[in-house]
Amino acid sequence: MPSAAFTAHTHDTAPAAAQPTIEGVRRKFGYLPAPVALMASSPQLLKGFLTINGIFEQCGLDQLEREVVVLTVATRNECHVCVAMHTGTLTGQGVDPVLIGALRSGTPLPEARLEALRLFTLAVLDHRGAVPDDVLRAFLAAGYHPGNALDVVLGVGTYTISTFANRLTDAPLDPQLADHAWPSSPAPAAG
Repeated sequence: MPSAAFTAHTHDTAPAAAQPTIEGVRRKFGYLPAPVALMASSPQLLKGFLTINGIFEQCGLDQLEREVVVLTVATRNECHVCVAMHTGTLTGQGVDPVLIGALRSGTPLPEARLEALRLFTLAVLDHRGAVPDDVLRAFLAAGYHPGNALDVVLGVGTYTISTFANRLTDAPLDPQLADHAWPSSPAPAAG
């Protein structure tokens, strides 16, 4: 579907049900990210994604582990916006650039525990949840527990919503994220 089919809403043009949500996002980030402006056409999708993301942030994985899941999903689903945004998050947290680079390129991570998480996330995606026993055993042997395996499923579901919506709407990269553009990124949005 051509990206022209989707409207990048403002607070004034968004459906009434989306207006409080986009205003909250604008206050949090200091601007309205293009993906949110595009998702606002479906207030339910926008609110659903933000709600489930908030739940994912409370799961048993720590912040870095959640970002490993997110960037693994984002690179696999080729979402340049999510890769750039979450690269910015990790950079702002002072995460080792080697780890960030490996996540962005889909190559093995320098830390064995995080690499087990990345491989498990890929297996969840590739096998649609029916993860091979050896991959699950390796994940658990790395110090994770069965609840963490389900936390990964939550993260995969959350970021499948975001990455698919961003790709469907052809969400542009906001200028604020230009320093973290993924190699396949189109030019930043004007503004």
